[in-house]
Amino acid sequence: MIKNDRVELNERFCIAFNMLEERGIIVKNDRGGKGIGDFAERILGNRAYGHLIRGFLNDTNDRVISYSQARAFCREFSVNESWMLDGVGSPFGMSAPKPTGNITASAFSPNSILFTTVSAFAGTAVDTGTVDEEKSFFSLPDLKGNGLVAFPVNGNSMEPIIQNGDIVVCRELSSLMDVNDNDIYAVKNNGSLWIKYVQKVLHKNHVRKLKLISANYLEHDPFFEEVNEFTRLYKVVRKITEF
Repeated sequence: MIKNDRVELNERFCIAFNMLEERGIIVKNDRGGKGIGDFAERILGNRAYGHLIRGFLNDTNDRVISYSQARAFCREFSVNESWMLDGVGSPFGMSAPKPTGNITASAFSPNSILFTTVSAFAGTAVDTGTVDEEKSFFSLPDLKGNGLVAFPVNGNSMEPIIQNGDIVVCRELSSLMDVNDNDIYAVKNNGSLWIKYVQKVLHKNHVRKLKLISANYLEHDPFFEEVNEFTRLYKVVRKITEF
């Protein structure tokens, strides 16, 4: 008999899988790199194991994902491992929170932007794990699509481009390789959150470090951040000076 913790693990896998499918990151019948076979190769090591993935997704099937497979899923698709393994937090951090009593299903429509009170520091970073986070949703008529998140900015390192107190609207990247050098991103790494110009530092075709550069370079020197499987980047697509 399958233990309850494995059943719950598999249920969370199904939730995260469906969210990735809604974002177009997974397309079940795709033959261009996003299909079930491609997914199975990344998670299970063999593209012929697509039937196992379909078994995980079928609630009438006895197959459930293992913890090692779940960790591979988190690593390959930037899923929050704490949520996946223990049900703590949300599937994709700030970009896709779990529903609460104050958030309805309509909040996850393609035109919704998640606003979180966790600040991005254009200057000195803080440990975001120690900050109480409140969430709400809003929309802007000319911004559409999934994965949009907004938060306030503290600090002066991105002045005059982004001012202290501005709100930035960002879209989460699915891969660090999608970074366009010298564009502005919110970078969440090792418990800290920055707004910076970003440059990739590659080693053997993998992003190993990020160079973070301030617009206010007279007061703030550039620095490097080592990346890991928990590093998240959000492309800044809009600045709101008054909200």
